[in-house]
Amino acid sequence: MVSEEIIKRLERIALKMRLDILEMVGVGKAGHLGGSSSCADIVASLYFYKMRIDPNNPKAEDRDRFLLSKGHGALAQYAALVDLGYIPREEMGKTKTLKGILQGHPDMKKTPGIEANTGSLGQGLSIAVGMALGLRLDKKDSKVYVILGDGELAEGQIWEAVMCASYYKLDNLIAIVDNNRLQATGPIEERLNIFPVAPKWEAFGWYVKEIDGHNIREIVETLDELDNIYGKPKVIIAKTIKGKGFSFAENNPAFHNSPLTEEQYLQAKRELEEQMARWS
Repeated sequence: MVSEEIIKRLERIALKMRLDILEMVGVGKAGHLGGSSSCADIVASLYFYKMRIDPNNPKAEDRDRFLLSKGHGALAQYAALVDLGYIPREEMGKTKTLKGILQGHPDMKKTPGIEANTGSLGQGLSIAVGMALGLRLDKKDSKVYVILGDGELAEGQIWEAVMCASYYKLDNLIAIVDNNRLQATGPIEERLNIFPVAPKWEAFGWYVKEIDGHNIREIVETLDELDNIYGKPKVIIAKTIKGKGFSFAENNPAFHNSPLTEEQYLQAKRELEEQMARWS
C-alpha cells in the first residue's frame, strides 16, 4: 500500500506539471494541450515514483527507459524533465522555437532525458520492443515504459509490435494506453474504431489492466503490481479525459492542437492556481 503522503505529493506534482504545460502553450501559439494534459498524471507517476532514473546522469546504463509514442504529448514529458532538473526552466519560454531545445515532438539529440524521436504515430512501441530485447541481451533488469495514444492504435505497426513483444515474452516492457477516446478530428468511435481495446491486447497474450488514468493511487499501485507479472509483456489501459484540468478543453477535440486566447490562458491559470492554493 502506497502511503497517503506519497499520493498527495504526486497529485501536487501533476497539478504543477499542468501549470507548466499551460506556460509552454502560452497565448496564440498552437500547442497540444489536450493530449499532454490527459497523460500528465501517468507521466508524473512514472518519473516521480516508479522509474529508476538519475537526472545527473541521464544515460546511466541501469536506468529505466521511457518513450512517449504519442510524441505530440511532449509538453507533459518536458514538464517532468524540467521539474527534475534535466532541463533548465528558462527553456520552457522557448518551446517550439528555433532557439529552444523543446520542440513540438521529442528530439533525443536536443533534449536531455529523451530516449527516442517520436510522434510519427505507431512507431514508439516498436522502438520499445527493440530496447526491451536489447536490455534482456545485456542482462539488465531495467524496464521500458511506453505511452501510446488510443487513436494511434489504428496504425498497423502497433499490432506487429504487440505480437512481437508477446512472442519474446518481454516482461520488462510496460505499455500504457492513454485512452481518452478522442483524436485530432473527433471521437475515435466515429473514425477507425478500435474499441474495445483490452480484449485485443489480451488476444495477443499481454497481461492487461484497466484503470482510471487520473487516479494517482490506482496508477502507482498498478505499476507496482506489474512488477510481479512474469513471462509476458504488460499493458495498462488508462481511461483519461482529453484536456484534463482545463475546464474549457476537457473532452473537446478542438484543443488537440489549438492556440489559446488570452482569456482562455488566464482562465486556465486562475483555475489551476486556485487548486494549487488548496494544497498550501
